[in-house]
Amino acid sequence: MADYKNVAPLEGFDWEAYANGDAQSGVSREAQESAYEGSLNKIDDHKVVDGNVISINKREVVVNIGSKSDGIIPASEFRYNPDLKVGDTVEVYIENQEDKKGQLILSHKKARASRSWDRVNEAMEKEEIIKGYIKCRTKGGMIVDVFGIEAFLPGSQIDVKPIRDYDIFVGKTMEFKIVKINQEYKNVVVSHKALIEAEMEQQKKEIISRLEKGQVLEGTVKNITSYGVFIDLGGVDGLIHITDLSWGRVSDPREIVELDSKINVVILDFDNEKKRIALGLKQLTPHPWDALDPNLKVGDRVKGKVVVMADYGAFVEIAPGVEGLIHVSEMSWSQHLRSAQDFMKVGDEVEAVILTLNREERKMSLGIKQLKEDPWQNIEERYPIGSKHTARVRNFTNFGIFVEIEEGVDGLIHISDLSWTKKIKHPSEFTQIGAELEVCVLEIDKANRRLSLGHKQLEENPWDVFETIFTVDSIHEGTIVELLDKGAVIQLEYGVEGFATPKHLVKEDGSQAQLNEKLQFKVIEFNKENKRIILSHSRIFEDVQRAAARDAKKDKAPRAAKKASETPVIQNQAASTTLGDIDALAELKAKMEGEK
Repeated sequence: MADYKNVAPLEGFDWEAYANGDAQSGVSREAQESAYEGSLNKIDDHKVVDGNVISINKREVVVNIGSKSDGIIPASEFRYNPDLKVGDTVEVYIENQEDKKGQLILSHKKARASRSWDRVNEAMEKEEIIKGYIKCRTKGGMIVDVFGIEAFLPGSQIDVKPIRDYDIFVGKTMEFKIVKINQEYKNVVVSHKALIEAEMEQQKKEIISRLEKGQVLEGTVKNITSYGVFIDLGGVDGLIHITDLSWGRVSDPREIVELDSKINVVILDFDNEKKRIALGLKQLTPHPWDALDPNLKVGDRVKGKVVVMADYGAFVEIAPGVEGLIHVSEMSWSQHLRSAQDFMKVGDEVEAVILTLNREERKMSLGIKQLKEDPWQNIEERYPIGSKHTARVRNFTNFGIFVEIEEGVDGLIHISDLSWTKKIKHPSEFTQIGAELEVCVLEIDKANRRLSLGHKQLEENPWDVFETIFTVDSIHEGTIVELLDKGAVIQLEYGVEGFATPKHLVKEDGSQAQLNEKLQFKVIEFNKENKRIILSHSRIFEDVQRAAARDAKKDKAPRAAKKASETPVIQNQAASTTLGDIDALAELKAKMEGEK
């Protein structure tokens, strides 16, 4: 129990005033109320003022603005600022100094909204870093509360790396930089990526300043593209081009590295200005050519896999990073122009012979036709002159047909050696490409690796028989099958053709013979060597007319002889001519002239 024995009364205390209800002597209640009113701020409704946070809980924030009472603001209006604490100064909008319950009504949201547009413009002008609350997702990005304004955060501006899940950012407060404002439509675009890039740019400068060519660093596979792999070196990215991933051919970088894996890389080159760093992975291992079997030489057989195809050849990998080219000309003994795809494809396992080997230049040429015997090695034995074979038509020219008897053995059939009887203008009239044709070997050109072939030689020469049938002056029936400027082609029996000039096509009535007309023709020339028969229709009736003329002359000859018998016969004697003989000759001459 407290000891009050030694407690003395307060000196100067006005007990009478206290008894009258006035605690301060000499000061009236009115004065005290006036002094109290003077201690409060002069505030008006619908204005924005600064307030002091005096209390925070999950539902409410209590703010003192120097008024008779404190204002209570819902905590949801401060969700953009999770770091809010007691003692912070905040802007508030005075909606009402006193409601029915005598409570001061404040709004932080409206205070922000009233000044937000000015703040947004100021923040962009000064390139300030501001805080914003991510409210929700939207098409292509997120909606962010910035100073009470709904700003747009594009998905590409959230982070420097691609974002797979946008929902993890909803409800977060983050720092942003205003990158675009549309004054007309009051649209605001913000970026968080810009802040990261600015920070990374500074880190890049520091990291690049310490880089050296040939330096080996550990990095993380950040991104894989069709042309290479991006590696995070701890704040700065470098690129391993696809050609620097492996000494061998790489079609997909994912065959070599995995996303997010840690690998060692070597710095090949870097650019301080462009902040580009070229990295290599294959350079960490020796070049495969240096490890190639030293005993490997020209003529050896090797096995490999086709890794690249081109029209001119195929690249075969005989060891990782060691390739040889098989040119299309070394794929077959055939001389026909063909594509390498006709012989092989990517992924094929092939065996080949080394044709050239240059270790210094790291080049090798291979061949597969050398695995087979050269068909021209013993061509005379396999295809002797006069032998008969089946060939395939490969190509046409105006002067003949190129055929292939077997792969690598080609021949030419001249157009004149296709038929004994038909005059062929173009080989396409006789056969077609890809067709099989029976041939006979006429000549062997080993130097140019080509045979001279014939087709008509498979049969006997019918012109030996025609020589006995189409003799000069013999008459045969023929049909005009073609009219030319220089004459006409006449189809005769046995499939043989003859030729007649225009003057030999004139008929007896003086008209000209026409196409497809069938007439009698006389042979006026037969040339076995050139296989030429010259005909004439006109000569038939012309010869008849000549014969008739000769017969007429024969009829006149006997009558002339009879008249001559009536005249004196002059003997050509050695004796001198008498005057009477002269008279007789004169008379005979006169009679003959008279008859004429």
